[in-house]
Amino acid sequence: MSNSVHKVVSNPPDKQGNNRQLVSATMASLLGWSFDLYDLFILLYVTPTIGALFFPSSNPTLSLAAVYASFAVTLLMRPLGSAIFGSYADKNGRKKAMTVAIVGVGLSTAVFGLLPTVPQIGVFATVIFLLLRLVQGIFVGGVVASTHTIGTESAPPKLRGLMSGLIGGGGAGLGALFASIAFTIVSALFPGEAFSEWGWRVMFFTGLIGSVAGLFVFRTLDESPLWKELQKEKKEKKQPQTVEQKPVKSLFTTYFRVLMVNLMIVIGGGSGYYLTAGFIPTFLDIINGVSPATKSGILITSSIVTIISALIVGHLSEIIGRKKTFLGVGLINIIGLPFFYLSLADATTTSSIYFYTICVVFLGNAAYAPVLIFLNERFPTSIRSTGTGLSWNMGFAVGGMMPTFVTLASGSVQNIPHTLMIFFIAIYLVYIIGSLIIPETRGNLK
Repeated sequence: MSNSVHKVVSNPPDKQGNNRQLVSATMASLLGWSFDLYDLFILLYVTPTIGALFFPSSNPTLSLAAVYASFAVTLLMRPLGSAIFGSYADKNGRKKAMTVAIVGVGLSTAVFGLLPTVPQIGVFATVIFLLLRLVQGIFVGGVVASTHTIGTESAPPKLRGLMSGLIGGGGAGLGALFASIAFTIVSALFPGEAFSEWGWRVMFFTGLIGSVAGLFVFRTLDESPLWKELQKEKKEKKQPQTVEQKPVKSLFTTYFRVLMVNLMIVIGGGSGYYLTAGFIPTFLDIINGVSPATKSGILITSSIVTIISALIVGHLSEIIGRKKTFLGVGLINIIGLPFFYLSLADATTTSSIYFYTICVVFLGNAAYAPVLIFLNERFPTSIRSTGTGLSWNMGFAVGGMMPTFVTLASGSVQNIPHTLMIFFIAIYLVYIIGSLIIPETRGNLK
């Protein structure tokens, strides 16, 4: 690494941006990530309907698995999106990359509402659906590369753990909350069969809200102070072409081992997220059989719990360190998540379903709360968007496939709770091992 890069990484606190930049960067990152996940959650909330329209099967379990597989397809394209947009953000700025990516996600989501279904054009509907999911995945990966760096790069050291939880978990919680509210409103406007005909299309059309809101928020956003300082340093020193001006190449050569170790943590965090907050809507339907009204209430509550969990655990990592936080969460989750999920499967009263869902969601989202800042601290400014974006999206791509694996491994709907238990134990064993291997990174983002 060149000396100029070292100097940039060692910027004093007064170069972290003023209060206005902190507020605007926080809002942009939070809303950008929340609307990004809102667009993804829409699919999870209409899974049974989409399964019947685009992946019809005589076996309900296979139909569900097919929808989750289409969800995983998007996740698999996210690393490519991070490579493209992350490299652009590292070279040309976080703000420009964020704007294009978020508008792209909103537009591609809305197009789903225009698609013909299998009853209308046959298997071509499934093919078009999957191709559009690939396109959406590239834009989603681009959102991560920008939103997951500009917020923390603009925050003072004492707030970085909190910022990590706010953007990563708070954004996820807000995205799920917005989707829950949209689902509640749309399902009320299009009850019963009307939802299968038009309601699901309206759900996808609401994806445009994120694009419009994003453009409005970005008007007041300034560029990351750390990135601007890096560009100033390069200009003053007339820095020649170096490997770190080729972020993707640098990541897979100089920082390859860092990337691989990161994945042990990120896969655990991603799996915890998708097998709790992401899987709960389906679990409540097929295991607990709750009514749409009850389900909406539980999902809204769960979204709020997601935000609370991420803020608490994210800030905790600033107090006791990233490494200890990861290790503690891993040890709790390897026992707690199997227990609470099995209890949720056996719950029969509305109050008990609420309680166990809250416990499951709190623990699952705690696992990734410090991940964002941990990844930021693992890479220098010159490749931070690329490194953070690819680490996050590669890990969450694996995590996002877990609902599909769980569904297929279960064989039948009745076996899903016990299959979840086995998966959680295996996942968090890897997470705990990763927690023991990684170095402490708190304070490395300077």
